[in-house]
Amino acid sequence: MSITPLAAASTAHRPAPLFRGRIGRDARSGHYAVPHRYRLHLSTACPDGLRLAVAHSLLALDDSCPVTFLPAEPDHPGGGHAALYPLYEASAHHYAGPALAPVLSDDWSGRIVSTHAPDILRDLDRFPRDGNAARLYPAGTEDVAEAVERMCAEGVEEAAQRAGRADADPAERAAALEVLLDTLARLENRLTGERYLVDDRLTAADIDLFVTLVQLDTVHRCHLDAGAVHRIAGHRALWAYARRLAAHPAFGRHLDLDGIARRHHGRCAGLEAAGAAVQILDWAGHAADAPDTFGR
Repeated sequence: MSITPLAAASTAHRPAPLFRGRIGRDARSGHYAVPHRYRLHLSTACPDGLRLAVAHSLLALDDSCPVTFLPAEPDHPGGGHAALYPLYEASAHHYAGPALAPVLSDDWSGRIVSTHAPDILRDLDRFPRDGNAARLYPAGTEDVAEAVERMCAEGVEEAAQRAGRADADPAERAAALEVLLDTLARLENRLTGERYLVDDRLTAADIDLFVTLVQLDTVHRCHLDAGAVHRIAGHRALWAYARRLAAHPAFGRHLDLDGIARRHHGRCAGLEAAGAAVQILDWAGHAADAPDTFGR
């Protein structure tokens, strides 16, 4: 299969991260990709945290870069995670904001390297390991990964949010639903007859799409009407792909469905719609069926 970037809209607007150091990119930073120096801090109830947890497992980085798992919901009165405040305070003088995850920290200095999840994901792929180990960004696939990332952010996540807004004009909701369905149809076409998005191997693009589909079925679905959810569920190749990934140990073992639900209810002020009763996949059941090994 040739590697052709999927069509994508313009880059999504994201809040500027507070910390954005890179590993192995700039010798002046002192952040070298060496084992046992760095640590991930994340919550798998958060989409970015789930992406990083899956990537960390696929790359088998348990020994070289340990993970500290955080609660699904913030546990500090000022917002954020109490366990992260020492890192934030050591990294920014008189820091007064919330201590948010995910965080990549430097155990040697006790400071934060980065809070920018896309950069962290790419830097994990740079850690030294066995020469035969899989890469999340194989040579020549970066364009596809970036295109899928934009499609997931704009064509699925943002479109689903707009389609489920109770205070939006009906025409606006209908237009957003069409954007969502069009994006899913393009992904469906890409996956018809294929196991993965790029050259029959797991890459960062698959991690992005898997997490986006989890969010679509466990969070955004709750604010859509039943008819919309049935149309979304009609993309058979796409959801069969999601089932396969949920049965992969690196994906399924990090699914914290209760945590995702608690995080959603704690943050969302939207109204529940009829689609909440139409679950697309039995995520917990598919994750429980994960074998001890899974062919890549």
